[in-house]
Amino acid sequence: MKRIAIYPGTFDPITLGHLDIIKRAVKLVDHLVIGVATNASKLPIFTLDERVEMVRSEADNLAAGHASIEVLAFDTLLVKFAAQVGASVIIRGLRAVSDFEYEFQMVAMNQRLNTDIETVFLMADPRHQAISSRLVKEIALLDGDITPFTTSAVAEALVQRCKEIH
Repeated sequence: MKRIAIYPGTFDPITLGHLDIIKRAVKLVDHLVIGVATNASKLPIFTLDERVEMVRSEADNLAAGHASIEVLAFDTLLVKFAAQVGASVIIRGLRAVSDFEYEFQMVAMNQRLNTDIETVFLMADPRHQAISSRLVKEIALLDGDITPFTTSAVAEALVQRCKEIH
């Protein structure tokens, strides 16, 4: 039986931390669906289509020799989306204790909604623990150097978007 997992996020923008979790997740499953969520409350700087394309572009070569990767947008409950794509596992990255508290609640709710889907946590690589999309956007908006936190293509796109906003 094919092990399918989903790695959800808004990926606004995708960071080196996200890419690290993807690299490690493909070693655990046969097929990884990266679910790019619509989340208006997070006020995304990139459109959903732009984020899907950015994730697809950055993640394409990470599966080599491991799982296949598929990038899809979704705007429904995570457990519903996971069931739609046949995933039995949700992959989540943890950076700090504060992440755990939020994720702990999410796991409890997801378990109540669908007991067939398990959540697996991957600890962030210590080099990436401080990276968050929100902070990367703030640094970029204030004209700081974001190259240590994203790939060069993502950094370029984010810098350009910040110029358009100002």
